[in-house]
Amino acid sequence: VFSMELKGKKINFLGDSITYGHGTSSPDKRFSDLIAKNEGAVVRNYGINGTTVAFDPTKAVGQSFCERVSSMDPDADIIVIFGGTNDASARSPIGEYQYSDWTKEDCKSFRPALACLFDMLMKRYPDAKIYSILNSELREEINESCRVVCGHYGIQLIELHDIEKQNGHPSVKGMKSICDQLLEAIVD
Repeated sequence: VFSMELKGKKINFLGDSITYGHGTSSPDKRFSDLIAKNEGAVVRNYGINGTTVAFDPTKAVGQSFCERVSSMDPDADIIVIFGGTNDASARSPIGEYQYSDWTKEDCKSFRPALACLFDMLMKRYPDAKIYSILNSELREEINESCRVVCGHYGIQLIELHDIEKQNGHPSVKGMKSICDQLLEAIVD
């Protein structure tokens, strides 16, 4: 049975290897595809392994979340951001809270890059509902940064819990848990 809330809605998922589905046996096991299958939504997955919210000069140009916004389909009803995991593991600089006038240098740090990302998304998708997913087991400064920046922009933060993982990535059971926790937030 499809929920009326998501059937036919276009959802863009921007993220890293977890969004991409790394660690699952096939793309239909990743959380975004479970939402498509179970809810009748049209999902577009923009997950890329190893990517960060903050601009990382050691990676290829175009890999940070902010650099990838313009390549996403422009007609989404819902945007789901799942970032911070690689910023935490790569020890990206945390930076200061900054809500305007970002430079590329500023966006090498997590807090200003996250704010810049949300600002870009709100301008590109003024009518879309935006959600941010926070992985479990991250550094507290990443967690707190997500809470503060999401609060500033009025973006609902979904803090994951009890996600089964294998080698740092969600198992198939973990992907189902992410799907369930995301749906609980979206459909309410």
